Amino acid sequence: MRKVFAKNSPAAPEAFLAVDIGGTKLAVGFVTLDGELVSRSQIPTPERDVWSALSSLIETQLIGLKFKLIACGVGCGGPMTRDGDLVSTLHIPDWRDFPLHAKLRQLTGLDTYIYNDAQAIVLGEQWRGAAQGERNVLGMVVSTGVGGGVISDGTLLRGRLGNAGHIGHIIVEPNGRQCACGSRGCLEAYASGSAIAAFTGGPAAEATDEVIAHAGQLVGRAIVTVATIVDATLAVVGGSVALGFGAPFFAAAQDEIDSLARLDFLSGLKVVPAGLGHSAPLIGAAAVAKYGRERQVQSN
Repeated sequence: MRKVFAKNSPAAPEAFLAVDIGGTKLAVGFVTLDGELVSRSQIPTPERDVWSALSSLIETQLIGLKFKLIACGVGCGGPMTRDGDLVSTLHIPDWRDFPLHAKLRQLTGLDTYIYNDAQAIVLGEQWRGAAQGERNVLGMVVSTGVGGGVISDGTLLRGRLGNAGHIGHIIVEPNGRQCACGSRGCLEAYASGSAIAAFTGGPAAEATDEVIAHAGQLVGRAIVTVATIVDATLAVVGGSVALGFGAPFFAAAQDEIDSLARLDFLSGLKVVPAGLGHSAPLIGAAAVAKYGRERQVQSN
């Protein structure tokens, strides 16, 4: 396959190629080395042949390229194997053990770093968003699905295969609704856009106040569970559903946190919207590339 970056000008300013892959949308952009999103394009995630759509989107974004791209960072829904070698995104049915890393590396010729989408967001929020200066942070994406990522004592927790932080599959309602993962009662089965649409018969954007408050309550419950395990002080939540629900959702989540977080070390645990707003996924993807490169240098 042709490498699409062969004509990069070495004199051009440097930037990261940022890629966000979700069940609702595919987005591609350029992010400068200081974390500024300077260009983006996106399309709805198709039901089939997602790779063709994504590769075409990348090539379209590169028309008139004015940057020297130094790495590709990707935030993608999981689960996946280490470094995104094989991806099985729950909300992309035709991606089961999909070789995403090899495909992107072959397409772009760039060093490529792939983390789950919520790990990307928490890295981006620590870099340029609502978690700047924080060393113990839980990041969440509440969108088509629900994902999470954890920074503990300044280090992103990856886990054995890179799947650490899957907060969407914490059980919040024992013996509750069936989840896409096959279990029952997961947070994702209640608070995600796909679950809300299935339960209410309408899109999450049309959810009632009661549905919004219940989703926020369960997100707050899951935050307390994870924060208790990892000793986090802040939860930063992005994603189209959470940001679309807005203040009532976050108030319900904070009320549940305040009710349940009784241990002394959890005192003051807060939940806040992603400071980067709807730019969080792409700036987070660039943060994945930045973080991955730094870790690679440290290990050499």
